Order: sequence, then structure tokens, then C-alpha cells
Amino acid sequence: MLFLDVDGTLIPFGTLAAAGPGKSYGRPVAPALPADAHPLLHKVDPEHGRRLEALPCDLVWATTWMSDANDVLAPLLGLPPLPVVDWPDSDEVGPLHWKTRGLVEWAQGRPFVWVDDEISHADQQWVLTHHPGPALLHRVDPRRGLTEHDFTVIESWLRRAR
Repeated sequence: MLFLDVDGTLIPFGTLAAAGPGKSYGRPVAPALPADAHPLLHKVDPEHGRRLEALPCDLVWATTWMSDANDVLAPLLGLPPLPVVDWPDSDEVGPLHWKTRGLVEWAQGRPFVWVDDEISHADQQWVLTHHPGPALLHRVDPRRGLTEHDFTVIESWLRRAR
């Protein structure tokens, strides 16, 4: 399975779309968005949906967008509604990302990929010692979001993990 973050992963924070909505810089252009839409949605690359759906795994939203990811992002990406990790309230402080324990619990020992822009070495070490199955924690550069290189790494790992 692939746990998918949104902000910094599918919605890059960098300057790629500095020209604003409707300007593609060689990428497919997202459909027109309502005036009250999230101000960075125009940075979503609709082609990512096809690439994600072609991966040999189940996709799961692992984002604070929760069910809004299905309402807003799935249509932009051409994806069907996906399962959503339900985050418990957490006051956890420390080097471990607040998502880490929940994703390992959700995976229940199954192989998984976690794609996020906030993964740290502490998360990787914790998963290595607390998750009995294979796992790839893949950190995405939040300025660029998912890139061709990221898809190559993820696809290669998934094929080896099968």
C-alpha cells in the first residue's frame, strides 16, 4: 500500500507555478477551480493521478485533508475515492512525526510506502524497529512535490517488495 500526503507532496510549495493558474510550464493544466478553492490547488499536476493509479499497490490518503482529499483532490487527479487514515488526537512532541505510529498501526505488518515531505531519520529508524514488514519512507522535496525521480524510486521499490 502507499500512504500519500498532500501538502508538499501533491501540492508543491515552490515556485513552479509562480505564473499562477492556467500556466502549465510544460505540465498538464488542472481544470478551472472555484474562486474559493485552496490557493495552491493550481499546482496539482493532474498527470500524477494516472501515475499513482498505475502503481502496483493500494493508495491511501495519509493527510490532514482527511476526507476532503477525496472531495477535492481525487477529482483533480482522476482518482476514485481512496481510503483515508483517521488520525487520533495527539499531543506527541519529539523527533518522531505524529503520523508515524498511526501508519505502522494501519499497515498491520503489510509492506507499505509512505510518501511525505516531513519524514525524518527518526521516523525511518522507528519504522525499522517497530514494523515487521518491508517499508519505504520516501521524503519528497516540498518545493517540487512528486517528481519523475520520486515515481521511479517508488515503482522500483514496489516491484522488489512484491
